[in-house]
Amino acid sequence: MTNTSLKLEINSLPKELRDEVADFILMLKKKVKNSRKLNAREFGYAKGKIELRKDFDKLL
Repeated sequence: MTNTSLKLEINSLPKELRDEVADFILMLKKKVKNSRKLNAREFGYAKGKIELRKDFDKLL
């Protein structure tokens, strides 16, 4: 569907449905914005934040 035909379809809807389309578009934009925040962490990100006891692998 081209931009022009999409605009024509949206404009042919009643105002209430056009408002729903606008809300849906805002929701999609937020979804994309939130998914961009997830970046791969750098190697060694937690270095120094976790300590293991010297006997952590001993039998209990």
